[in-house]
Amino acid sequence: MDPNSSKRHLINQLSPEDLKARLANESFKRTTVSFYKYVILDKPEEMRDQLFLIWNKLHCYGRIYVAKEGINAQMSVPDHFWNEFKEQLYAIPEFNNVPFKIAVEDDGQSFLKLQIKVRQQIVADGLKPEEYDVTNVGQHLNAQQWNNAMDDGAIVVDMRNHYESEIGRFANALLPDAETFKEELPEVVEKLKGKEDEKILLYCTGGVRCEKTSAYLKHHGFSDVNQLLGGIIDYNRQVETEALENKFIGKNFVFDNRLGERISDDVISHCHQCGSACDTHTNCANKRCNVLFIQCDSCRAKYNACCGDDCQTYVLAPADEKESLEQRLVFKRGKRFYKTDKSA
Repeated sequence: MDPNSSKRHLINQLSPEDLKARLANESFKRTTVSFYKYVILDKPEEMRDQLFLIWNKLHCYGRIYVAKEGINAQMSVPDHFWNEFKEQLYAIPEFNNVPFKIAVEDDGQSFLKLQIKVRQQIVADGLKPEEYDVTNVGQHLNAQQWNNAMDDGAIVVDMRNHYESEIGRFANALLPDAETFKEELPEVVEKLKGKEDEKILLYCTGGVRCEKTSAYLKHHGFSDVNQLLGGIIDYNRQVETEALENKFIGKNFVFDNRLGERISDDVISHCHQCGSACDTHTNCANKRCNVLFIQCDSCRAKYNACCGDDCQTYVLAPADEKESLEQRLVFKRGKRFYKTDKSA
């Protein structure tokens, strides 16, 4: 007997084309939701399998990471199963009453399948256990408290990657030039050196990166560390429901098929190919490149959704020519896009 046969029902086995067709044929609406919780999970593999069985029956899609330190989830849940989804999640003692962040803009296309992976950490940070204590984190500020602290001159720190802050951010925020959270943590400590007694405000998409960062900063001697409750996603909800001033400008980058949701009408970034005002991210249509970059509609048409000439040549080439092209063309292969690249 195949030792993996009992696990096959716990993974997706459909092709990307089948997944897209399945989603397109749905007759119901979905809600995109994110949540996280730092909590000790003694057996994350068993928790992963339990959650997959529950959510697969409810036709939930998403990307979920489970580790001994907790859970980090971004999901798409059918509206008619929402109450059942919530009840079953809260019935698990470790996740009882975990707060949800509902997407600002939602077209129901955020995820194509259900992926639940066991990781060493729910956010890859490269930290050793002795470098932080998640029971000793910063104070959580609601939207009004956050606005007040900004008005009082607190230091605002964006705990997201450069491609996230490029399209949207809080005014005058410190913006680390990093591509990963792991790179960002030591950079932030270095930039804040000498400000250990000043009021620090941390923000990110949904709050999970700030939770770890606040513990890390407190470990390094920062005394007044604060974080935005629920991240940018819940900040926007509070601003709208309580009629507060919105201090976030531009788009909030999200890690699903949407790649962004608009928080304000401001467009603060530019197309990486022509320089026109634009804040729409895309992944290069050449899957062997797949670099994430900002591309306007005009350049999307001009380059066939590719990042430059080499990738466009490859995408448009007949199948029997692609192998030889791979040997002589230069693809970015997921690395950072620069407007000065010769292929752009």
